[in-house]
Amino acid sequence: MLTQLSPLQALAHLMHNRWALPLLAELHQTDGSKFVTLVHRLGISRDSLSRTLEALTAQGWVLRNTGHGHPLRPEYLLTPEGMLLGTPALRLLRELRARGLEEVGLRKWSLPVLLGVSQGQERFSELLRALPGVTNRALTLALKDLEEAGLLERAVGYRLTPAGLELAEEVRALALSLAGGTAGPPR
Repeated sequence: MLTQLSPLQALAHLMHNRWALPLLAELHQTDGSKFVTLVHRLGISRDSLSRTLEALTAQGWVLRNTGHGHPLRPEYLLTPEGMLLGTPALRLLRELRARGLEEVGLRKWSLPVLLGVSQGQERFSELLRALPGVTNRALTLALKDLEEAGLLERAVGYRLTPAGLELAEEVRALALSLAGGTAGPPR
């Protein structure tokens, strides 16, 4: 777990890999899976899946099944720490899909920006400081994408729309599971 980081920083760390959230959700939903099955179910390339599995394994959320070999035994499983992320990851992914926002939501900075605004970072400069590693261009694109998706609106600063507030609750649940902490109330 990323307990030394804030929920916002932990979420930004997770979303560095585009396939991390869908992979956690899939492994949770299926109680583990084989590599080839994951490739087909997620529609992901073998290289992308390998990189994502490697990152999630290094983080301690996924492990390779030591008893693998039986045709029905899963090759990859969630660790106990990964299981804590499974439910919020699955709920968030389902919410994104139900709203037709999976493409926008799974971009590297979309969910961290959404969470940041929900926690009170309403100005560009505040978001830039709060998000580790985000560039001006990446933040501008994320804000534009979230506005176009109807999740943010801009006045003096940025604020969540009613749809954005609903989605932010699912994002917050995942971020809290990642960081093992609590966040302030939604704005």
